[in-house]
Parts: sequence; C-alpha cells; structure tokens
Amino acid sequence: MARLSRLVVPGQAHHLVQRGHNGQPVFLDEQDRRLYLEALRDALRSQGVVLHAYALQDQQVQLLLRPPSEAALSRMMQALGRRYVAGFNRRHGRSGTLWDGRFRAGVVQGGTPLLQCLRLIDGLPGADRWGSAPHRLGRQRDPLVTDPPEFWQLGNTPFEREAAYGELLAQGLSAAEAARLEHAAANGWAHGDAAFQAQMAEAAGRPVRPRPRGRPPRAAPA
Repeated sequence: MARLSRLVVPGQAHHLVQRGHNGQPVFLDEQDRRLYLEALRDALRSQGVVLHAYALQDQQVQLLLRPPSEAALSRMMQALGRRYVAGFNRRHGRSGTLWDGRFRAGVVQGGTPLLQCLRLIDGLPGADRWGSAPHRLGRQRDPLVTDPPEFWQLGNTPFEREAAYGELLAQGLSAAEAARLEHAAANGWAHGDAAFQAQMAEAAGRPVRPRPRGRPPRAAPA
C-alpha cells in the first residue's frame, strides 16, 4: 500500500511529534535545548508558522503548530532539522541522523480537542521547565508561544486564565483522550468529530481517519 501524503491543512492546528532515532536522546544537556529553541524561533519566523505549545523531552519533541500554507510546515521543520542536527553533531562529536525518520503530525479540531492537545503537551514530563507550560501558567513570558483562542476563553483576566488552566493541567487527561491524540499525530489523522474529519478529508484530498476493520457489509439483494 502506498504511503499517504502528509496531512497538512493551512490555517489548522497540527500536533507534531518527532522522536530520536532508535529511541536515542535528542537532548543531552541544557545547551542542546537552548540551541533547539533558537533554531525553532528562526524557523518559525522564516515560514510564518505559529507555535501554540511545545515540550522538549530527552528523546522526543512535541509541538502544536499552525502553518499558513501547506509547504510552510515542511520547510520550517527542514530548516529546524538541518540547523539543530548539525549543531548537535558538532557539539557531541557524532555524525549521521538524529531523528527517527520524518516528523509525524495530525490536524486538531478547534475547541475542546485543541484545548486537550494543549493540556497533553504542557502536561508532559519536563514540560514544566522546557516547554510552554510555564508561559501558560504565568510563571514566565515565552515569546515563542502564541496562545490560541481556546486559552483566552478560560477567563477575563490573565490571573483567571492561568488559574483555570492550572486546574485543567492538574486534572490531566484520561488515558483514552491522550491515546487518541497521540494516535492521530503518529499516523497523520485528523483529531476531532465526524464533521471536522469530513471537512479535513475534502480539504486534503485524502483519508484523515483509519478505515473500519474488516470487509464492508454486502448490499442486500434486490
């Protein structure tokens, strides 16, 4: 079966996951993380991509991005990858690939699904230091991050929004909710309701959710 083209829909939020090759670390120290954030800042700016959330873990990166065009997301990640991998290899005296193949991303519906994705990323281990969680909780201003409307709707003042979001993070996501988000990102699907999935399939010209297992039911005889 031919591999599906990557699902990219301009103007929509995309949950992106990129892991280290064979599970190896992609960050060995704080300087690596700072170098990655510098490269991410420049790559975002060069392609006009908006960043809503991020988490830098030892063996993977998760991002929530909104690209202005179909090509912008790939160009941004290519520029980021070239610069960061070259710097990482130079610092640590290594060569070759760092990432486990091409990045994976799924489209996320606005509203509750997008807020769930924010909570997933900001709640990852390590995101309280190397991620967007401190920004969203009012601990520090992060110029890389643009809060989506779903966050602004949590309260009328910064204090109200930060407090409400802190409660949501403390509650966490259910295992099923987290699994659905991660599955959609890993497989290039659309995460949302049936109407949203139909809209994304039409916009992308390709399937955006897994096909039902088994053979389709036979038509009743006339």
